[in-house]
Amino acid sequence: MDFNFIQVLLVAVFAFIAAIDQFSFLESLYQPIVSGAVVGAILGDLQTGLIVGGTYQLMTIGNMPVGGAQPPNAVIGGIMAVVFAVSSKLDPAAAVGLAVPFALIGQYFVTFLFTIMSALMSKADKYAEEANPKGIVKLNYLAMAALGSCFAIVVVIGLIGGSAAGAQLTALSEKFDWFMAGLGVAGGMMRYVGFAILLRIMLSKDLWGVYFAGFALATIVSKIEGLSGSALLIIAFIGIAVAIYDFQTNVKMKAATAYAPVGGGDDEDGI
Repeated sequence: MDFNFIQVLLVAVFAFIAAIDQFSFLESLYQPIVSGAVVGAILGDLQTGLIVGGTYQLMTIGNMPVGGAQPPNAVIGGIMAVVFAVSSKLDPAAAVGLAVPFALIGQYFVTFLFTIMSALMSKADKYAEEANPKGIVKLNYLAMAALGSCFAIVVVIGLIGGSAAGAQLTALSEKFDWFMAGLGVAGGMMRYVGFAILLRIMLSKDLWGVYFAGFALATIVSKIEGLSGSALLIIAFIGIAVAIYDFQTNVKMKAATAYAPVGGGDDEDGI
């Protein structure tokens, strides 16, 4: 199935917006279940778009960037899965598998762009010292334009070249595996840098026990075959439960302190 110019243009524009949304907007448009429906509607098959988007969403529900480490990109992967399903009438699972090379290329693009932009952070600091918000805005627009353009180009290549483009991308990754390995190492380091930054901001001596308990729980859950895929979600719910319990306990303690009598107990029994 061939796509006309308007369809290619609309999908490229959506990929551009979704790429920026992944990091800068409401973080909802880029979700595969949403992008699948939008792209499916653009390509004339909304039902297939919803099915494939939902399938891809389930596959990526436990994937999330940690610090700066990026998983296979859900924006490009989700869009290309719908493209393959609509154009080749593939089963949703097969379309998702065929889109994996594009998701990996998206992962490499994001890591590469983050690496480049990190060198410009000193420029942003300088603009902040000079009280120059326009300079900081320009840097942000530059980063968003670069990210959106990269994603749009990859999607257009997939729309025009189809599965053959995916095979070429895979071959290219294998040919320059030294470069891809370098990006992978950089991405692996970023997760620890990200955690270090978070701990520097949020670190509290009272919460060390919770931190180590969460780390141990994550290790245990990830080793259980039936739970490893949703380990992050399970631990997040446990964390929310602990936070709610701690909040309610603190509220009750403050309320009790507020109504406590001042100056000791009753004069009659001395308690």
